[in-house]
Amino acid sequence: MAYGSLPSLPDDLRPVARSVLAMAAQYGNQRGWTGKHAELFGVFFAVSQTHLPLEEYYRLVIAVPLLLMEASCSLYLCQGEGRELYLACSGERGLLAEGEPAPAGIRLKDVPYQEAGLHVFPVYKTHACREQANPGGERNSGPDGCFLGMLAVRRPEGLSEADTFFFAQYAGHVAAGLHNRSLYRQHTEKWDFINTLIADIEHNIIVPNMYFRHLFNSLEKKFGLLEGMRREIEEALAEIRQRGGMVPERCEYCSATLHSLEKDLREDHRQILRHYNNMSLFIESLFRREHFARGHLVLHPRRCFLEKEVIIPQLEQYVQRLQQAGITVERPQNMYEEEFPIQVDIGLLAQVYANLFSNAVKYTKEIISGWGLPRKAMAYGREIVNDFPEKGQKGIKCNVFTTGPSMPVSEGMRLFQDGVRGGDAALNGSGHGLSFIRHVIETHGGSIGYEPTPEGNNFYFILPLPPLEYPLIPLSAKV
Repeated sequence: MAYGSLPSLPDDLRPVARSVLAMAAQYGNQRGWTGKHAELFGVFFAVSQTHLPLEEYYRLVIAVPLLLMEASCSLYLCQGEGRELYLACSGERGLLAEGEPAPAGIRLKDVPYQEAGLHVFPVYKTHACREQANPGGERNSGPDGCFLGMLAVRRPEGLSEADTFFFAQYAGHVAAGLHNRSLYRQHTEKWDFINTLIADIEHNIIVPNMYFRHLFNSLEKKFGLLEGMRREIEEALAEIRQRGGMVPERCEYCSATLHSLEKDLREDHRQILRHYNNMSLFIESLFRREHFARGHLVLHPRRCFLEKEVIIPQLEQYVQRLQQAGITVERPQNMYEEEFPIQVDIGLLAQVYANLFSNAVKYTKEIISGWGLPRKAMAYGREIVNDFPEKGQKGIKCNVFTTGPSMPVSEGMRLFQDGVRGGDAALNGSGHGLSFIRHVIETHGGSIGYEPTPEGNNFYFILPLPPLEYPLIPLSAKV
C-alpha cells in the first residue's frame, strides 16, 4: 500500500490512520533512514521500556548512540529556579554526581542548530510543545516552560541529513522517557509523603483523640461524685429544717448554686461529648488508611436506622444555627412513625447530611406559601422508589428541601460538580460540599439529583435497598 492511501476502514479509525501513514512516509521514504538508525531505535526502545531509574535512563540515552553509531552525546537538563542548562551525563564523563553549568555555546533553542562541531537538538517536555515551537527562536524556559533540556551530539564524520532527522526524533523520544520518569518520581515522592502523613494522622490525631473518651468518662464519674455531694448537702439541710432549726441563707444560696452549676456542667458536657462523637465519626470515616492505599473511598457499611442514627445526630449539630436564621425544621411523619434498617457507611452518610444541613442554613430563603403565609423552612424525608438501580429492585430516595427561589434542573445538577458554587456570591463556600455528596452516594451505588418545586429546592439522593423484605418498624416497637 502506498503511503497516503487509505484502505477500507471504519470512519472512527480514518483520522488516526491518516496520522499513521503520514508518519510512516516521513520516517521511511522521505529521510533515507538506514538499518543502523532502525537498530538504534529498536535497542533504545527495548531497554527504555524496562523499569530504569532516572539516573540509569540518563546513561542509556548516552550509551546507545555511542555504541551503535559512535556518536558521543551530552545531555543538558534545565535545573533550578532559573531553569538554566546543566550537564547531567555525557559520553566522555558518564553520569555527573552534580550537574555542571552548560558552556556558552549550549543554549535553549526551538530548532536543532550547530555549534563548534556539535549538533544540538531541543528536548521538549511534550509533543504539543514541539508542535508549538518557534522556528529559529531562542527561549528562556521558565518553571512551566516546554523545554526539558538540549541534547548535543558529536560525531567525527559529522551528521548526514538522515542522521540529523534521526537525532531530532531521538531527542523527542528521550524527552518522553524523561518526562514520564520525572512524573513517576514525583508521584512516588507524593505517595511516600501520603503514607507518612497517614501514619502522622493516626499517631498525632486519631490515637490522641481516643484519649478524650477516657477524659469524658472520668468527668462523668466526677459528675456522679458532685451529685452525691449535693444530695448529702440537701439532706443535711433538710434534716436541720425537720428539727426546727434555721438554715442560714448563705447555705441555701450555696446549695441552690451548686445544683444549678451541676446542671449547667452536665449540659455543657453533653454538648461537648456530642460534638466529640460527631467529629470522631468524621475523622474515622475520612482518614481511613484504606482510602489512601486504594485511591478511592472504602466503605465500612453496617445496618442502621437512617433517621435515628444518621439524620437526628447531624440535625442536632445545626438546630441552633437553623433557629438563629429563622428556619423552621419540618420533620416527616413517615420517618417518625416507621423506619426500616438500611446498610450504609454511617460516618460518610452522616457527612452527606451535614453538608445538606449546612447549605440549608446558608441558602434557605423566606417565601409566601400557597396559603398566602410567610414560610422559611427546611424539610427532610424519604420515600421508596421502584426499579432502582435496575428493574425489579427498590431504592430509598432521601430528600432535603429548602424554601427559596428555585432554579433550572441543569443549574441544580451543575452544583454537584466540584468547585461550582451557588449564585449567592456573598456567602462563603468552597463549592465542594455537593461534589463530596455525589462522590459518597455514587460509592454506595446510588445517584444524586435536584428538583425545583413551586416553593423551593429539593436536593435528593437514592440508595439501593438490599434485595430483602424490609418490614416497617413502628417507633412504639423500638426499645
